[in-house]
Amino acid sequence: MNRQSEKITALYCRLSRDDELQGDSNSIVNQKAILGKYAKDNNFKNPRYFVDDGVSGTTFEREGFKAMIAEVKDGNVGTIIVKDCCAIIGLNQKDLENTRLLA
Repeated sequence: MNRQSEKITALYCRLSRDDELQGDSNSIVNQKAILGKYAKDNNFKNPRYFVDDGVSGTTFEREGFKAMIAEVKDGNVGTIIVKDCCAIIGLNQKDLENTRLLA
């Protein structure tokens, strides 16, 4: 994939603990809906979900995250969209406030 129009729009979803549903948790289902709608409403092409359900954000050893990063390194991703930065870095609002990253 070399052309920008063919690049993937990576939609990354993560939840640190499973809510014990079969398949994706409610939070993941909601994140997918929010991210998918945002991508569609803002004309981001070729959306692809990368999901880590029930995996802590305090480690980068997450299968969905690693798959997304591999696509980035291969030059296949034009945009990454997450519901909030906590999906990537594994910090919640209180953590961000405690580290003074968020007031």
